[in-house]
Amino acid sequence: MFGVVFPDHTFPLDATAFAQVAPNSWLLDLSTLTLAAAPRSAVVFLLPAAAAALPPGKAVAVYFQAAANRPFAFLGALGATRPSASFSLPEAGDDPEPAVGPAKLGVAVEDAAALPPPPDEQRAERVALRVGENLFNFMQSFCGADGGKLVVPTDILDRWFRKFQERAKKDPTYLKSFDF
Repeated sequence: MFGVVFPDHTFPLDATAFAQVAPNSWLLDLSTLTLAAAPRSAVVFLLPAAAAALPPGKAVAVYFQAAANRPFAFLGALGATRPSASFSLPEAGDDPEPAVGPAKLGVAVEDAAALPPPPDEQRAERVALRVGENLFNFMQSFCGADGGKLVVPTDILDRWFRKFQERAKKDPTYLKSFDF
């Protein structure tokens, strides 16, 4: 039905490498693989027959647990229109509590409508919000008040963008400050 490749670490693994833990859920314990290092990404794919047989409204959700004492993180979903995807795998070292137990990759057939947006979409929304706030604050420094409306110079967007580019060139970490 599905498979996974850990780039630079494994050949493609099919569903037989996973343990079925429920009728529509499978887990791959990464400690069962011979890996030189913890993988940083995984490419998960549906086999053509499985993609075609997936019931309408269903998706194959992909989850990752960096360690047994960490929660599963939703990575994204696959379906007929997106039969494969490459996912970045979260690291266990971000938590002050030491990681305990092996990492696991989970795959489950779930209702597509019930799944959260993928983390990349959530990240893009957060970055867009922060950039928008930055622009608004810049505009406020030039504005005049006119009955509750912001009145700004007509070239305000050009000025802001030039300043934004200059700061990004001077400080390579500046753009990372827009992500939380």
